Amino acid sequence: MASRASALSCCCCCFFILTSLASAQLSSTFYDSSCPLALLTIETAVVVAVTAERRMGASLLRLHFHDCFVQGCDGSVLLDDTSTFTGEKSAFPNKGSLRGFDVVDTIKALLEIVCPQTVSCADILAVAARDSVVALGGPSWTVLLGRRDSTTASLSAANSDLPSPFSSLNGLISAFAKKGLSTSDMVALSGAHTIGDARCTNFRTRIYNETNIDSSFATALQANCPFSGGDNNLAPLDTSTPTIFDNFYYNNLVNKEGLLHSDQQLFNGGSTDSQVSSYTTNSAQFFRDFATAIVKMGNISPLTGSSGEIRTNCRKIN
Repeated sequence: MASRASALSCCCCCFFILTSLASAQLSSTFYDSSCPLALLTIETAVVVAVTAERRMGASLLRLHFHDCFVQGCDGSVLLDDTSTFTGEKSAFPNKGSLRGFDVVDTIKALLEIVCPQTVSCADILAVAARDSVVALGGPSWTVLLGRRDSTTASLSAANSDLPSPFSSLNGLISAFAKKGLSTSDMVALSGAHTIGDARCTNFRTRIYNETNIDSSFATALQANCPFSGGDNNLAPLDTSTPTIFDNFYYNNLVNKEGLLHSDQQLFNGGSTDSQVSSYTTNSAQFFRDFATAIVKMGNISPLTGSSGEIRTNCRKIN
């Protein structure tokens, strides 16, 4: 038992060392000389997209999460399947729910005009996530840049490493710890569910079978999420302010109105209850913690230097 604990400690230590070395190569000024209009170009396109459809802000933020949790923040989530290549889009957590690829395509096309083969797709995701949160009223943060794009993807890792909407609290803690993120980081990053929607198939069991849910809330959801059928019917993750990035998600949890099983696990008599409670009365602290945690997430195993490539089309390898 002691040897297993030592091995786990060693693995975690190695992960943090590798992450620190990689993130040390990232810089907020990476494109200042090579593509000075990069950030403005991304921001403008994001604002246009989110203004046209506010839900798109949540979709772009989710793309960054799903990218970083599989192989690190390397743009692998954007790669299409081909006859000789299997990407991550058909993974269970992604299929039929990830969206925003067309917005990324637009941003990439604009950047290829401004500064060809310079700005990576992985960096586009990182910046678009920040700009989406800001566009919906949330905090800003300094995005570190210099990631390069992968030439590989992992369907198996997408299926195994992305947290499930059916996860227990221990499952969530373990999934985030595997990526070098603390329990506190996990609770803060879960606040991304203050925007966006979820499909009926992902919350049906909760609204029909679980007891730690407000009965009126469950009944209201059942109207659009029948016991069978309607799998793709949508409901907002935050019914209070679904298109505003705020702390109401945590208020919902305290009121037993978490949409997903995994959401309500954060406030269910466990170790994270106190952090959730603190965010209900201190949105500024949530904003600070979220910004810190997402920068940390953005540093997960990036490709830098001569590793990987700069794709000219985010959907395929050069």
